[in-house]
Amino acid sequence: MTWIDAAREDPAGLPDDGYVALLGADGDELEELCALADTVRRRTVGDDLTVVVNRNLDPGLVVKPEHLDALVDEAWSLGATEVCLQGPLPDDAGPDAAVELVGRITGRAPLHVHAFRPAEVEAAAVRRGSTPAEFLTTARAAGLGSVPGTAARILDDRVRAVLTGGTDIPAARWTELVRTAHRVGLRSTATIVYGHVETQAQQVAHLRTLAAIQDETGGFTELIAMPLVDVPPGVDARGATARETRALHAVARLLLTGRIDHVQAAWPKLDRDTVLAVLRGGADDLGGLLLDGTLDPGAGAEAGRVLTVADVHDLAAALGRPVRQRTTLYGEVEPERVTVA
Repeated sequence: MTWIDAAREDPAGLPDDGYVALLGADGDELEELCALADTVRRRTVGDDLTVVVNRNLDPGLVVKPEHLDALVDEAWSLGATEVCLQGPLPDDAGPDAAVELVGRITGRAPLHVHAFRPAEVEAAAVRRGSTPAEFLTTARAAGLGSVPGTAARILDDRVRAVLTGGTDIPAARWTELVRTAHRVGLRSTATIVYGHVETQAQQVAHLRTLAAIQDETGGFTELIAMPLVDVPPGVDARGATARETRALHAVARLLLTGRIDHVQAAWPKLDRDTVLAVLRGGADDLGGLLLDGTLDPGAGAEAGRVLTVADVHDLAAALGRPVRQRTTLYGEVEPERVTVA
């Protein structure tokens, strides 16, 4: 029996060496792997191609409250249901700046606030002199809806040290901060950054760690697999190929079956053909539109990278699948707020 045959019988039940072998699939074997992952995707979440209407905002706007208000108003007027904030707070912001930022946004418009990576949770807690759990509980009361599970990179301290020169939080601390967010009632994304110095065995170990967290907390909404695009100076990164990207998305779909239902195609990091390939090979979601607006298009990460409604429908037509606009937590959007239909 081949590993693909074994995965047909039990997608989430292979040993590590089975998934490692599948990560190396190419040619006909890769096509067979991706077809199986797509079957599992259809069985798990159906055929809808989902997307959220969102906008990135810079946390530094906490010291520019009137400009923040204007950008929140614009996001709401453009049909956004979510705003995402990632990045450090200004040094001169007050001890409760993170909580105040969330409260100002949610007091202005009923938007879902998706904010604060694990290291930023820790920094916000230190700033206010509290534990991460206390900070997250207070921020949730102010309207924080979920946290990004980004900056996971590969959850191996040797790999993280190579990528960041030792400035990253340890892998165990990342996982504990994510668990803490889940324990206080917040959901998060799960991520993996690949195509640099990590091995296939380390990719599998990373996915196993995410699966273990999900078994414990049930807090992850989706997996986002992203190739390393901006290579740090001095890092000899191999670069992710389209073959590796397809295999990793397919293996992630199989390994996480029954745990994390959604696998996102990270369109800001992939070309159109590769986006379509992973959506035919296990992925079901496009993430967010990342609206720029006109008041201050640079006021957030990935400025200038916008997915239009026409783009979404073009991709859906190529796939032969229907489009569904979702909330951050994959619920239904109120009919009057649907802009991608």
